[in-house]
Amino acid sequence: MPYTGKLEYAQARPIRERNTRLYRLAHWPIWIWVLFLAPGPLTFSLFAHGFSRANAAWLAVVLVGTGIAAVRGALPGAEPAPYILRFDEDKPNPLYRRVCYTFAWNAVLSFALLNLAGLVLAAATGTWYMKQIYTYAYFPLCATILLLGALGLLPRVRPSTRGEGTERRYFYGSVWAVVIAQVLLLAVWKTLPATPIQPRTAALVKLAVFAGTLFFMALAARRGTLPRTRPILPGEQVVAD
Repeated sequence: MPYTGKLEYAQARPIRERNTRLYRLAHWPIWIWVLFLAPGPLTFSLFAHGFSRANAAWLAVVLVGTGIAAVRGALPGAEPAPYILRFDEDKPNPLYRRVCYTFAWNAVLSFALLNLAGLVLAAATGTWYMKQIYTYAYFPLCATILLLGALGLLPRVRPSTRGEGTERRYFYGSVWAVVIAQVLLLAVWKTLPATPIQPRTAALVKLAVFAGTLFFMALAARRGTLPRTRPILPGEQVVAD
């Protein structure tokens, strides 16, 4: 199906020769959060039972590791200068970008798919299996996504940056859809707890909110109405965010 949404043209985008310190600093928390989420069962425990010593220890490791990488310019967005200047340029994709975006895809896909599976099961059976799902299914799913990243089969993780003008929209569209859906699901989870009388009804409402949000946000991203989801036609020298 041909694309009929909004477009951007490379020559119309501003050229940024250097990244400011504030710009670089603003990207650090993003990668802290991405890597902090990496151990899925530990993250599940955080939302189920609160912050623990294990969460604190892992957060300390992530802070130190990402901090060192940020200072060295080895985090996407934290480089002294933009790496990608032409969206159609066949330029090697640095290892740090491939690793970071692979883990970002894991944070986006794994939690969304596992939560969706848990909601479907709860709506069908009236019983929640979220702990079991995260215990037994998270690491196989995570390993699959990491393998796809290592093979260069995910957007923004390929060996070349040639397709950046379109690949970025898949990434940001997924981020918009999943983040907003997860936030709304958390809000519904807190305001509409399951009851022994109608456990399936509560699960169905949560499933409808989560799946509906994913669908409508994905549709908006496909049409290019969300920030950074418009295809960028190559041409003049530009800066990729």
